[in-house]
Amino acid sequence: MTVLIIGGSGFLGAELIRQVTAAGRPAVATYATCPGSSTQVGWRHLDLRDPERADAILADAGAHLVVNASSGQADWAVTAQGPIRLAMAAARHGSRLVHVSSDAVFSGARVHYDESCLPDPVTPYGAAKAAAETGVLLVHPQAVVARTSLIIGDGRSGHERAVHELAAGTRDGCLFSDDIRCPVHVSDLAAAILELASYDVHGVHHLAGADALSRHGLGTLIAGRDGIDASRLPTGLRADSGLPGAIDVRLDSRATQRKLRTTLRGARRFLAAST
Repeated sequence: MTVLIIGGSGFLGAELIRQVTAAGRPAVATYATCPGSSTQVGWRHLDLRDPERADAILADAGAHLVVNASSGQADWAVTAQGPIRLAMAAARHGSRLVHVSSDAVFSGARVHYDESCLPDPVTPYGAAKAAAETGVLLVHPQAVVARTSLIIGDGRSGHERAVHELAAGTRDGCLFSDDIRCPVHVSDLAAAILELASYDVHGVHHLAGADALSRHGLGTLIAGRDGIDASRLPTGLRADSGLPGAIDVRLDSRATQRKLRTTLRGARRFLAAST
């Protein structure tokens, strides 16, 4: 079964490629600017703003499964409209689709969010992600929308790099002690996505880690794992920063976890396991 990974050159995309090819499954991956490093897949350039390109790639790849792990930030054409075009193409070709979404679709007003909660975004990025979710499920009702949180992974994530740079004094800013999310390890997330894709399920599923942590708390765990003096990490309050966005969003993934063999570990566990 051929797997088409949209956004294969990204952090999550690279892990999906690794797991798919390690399982001996053929894969094709797309990139927006430059291909990833894997030589185990065929690479295709894809601009999600192109209404015809996604359909052409699906037709060429003959993919039974499409995983959209792309990230267009707040670009509406890429993040909102692009996944809907992709879902339309997947539906036309009879392909299974998993669309990766984000906890940014929530405002934080109720803090705890399970799969039944309706999006109420407060940022352009969150609004684009929420629009994509609605559109994907409208045009491809059998698709899976997989919402996740901060993605961490063995020193390779943006947050981990930020911790090192902040501690070294080569980066401005701080880690907020009131900005709370449910970090997930990239290998757990990729495995859970592929497992969900193999089941007869559809609709919204939450794939976040079991621990709710502030960004500073997460940074402290990363520092401990990597032998960094955590006291060197500057801290502050998101509430005082004036930055837009939710402060405290905790994805409740228990309903989805009960369907999975893959364990969505909490950050306290997977960071301790790395020592």
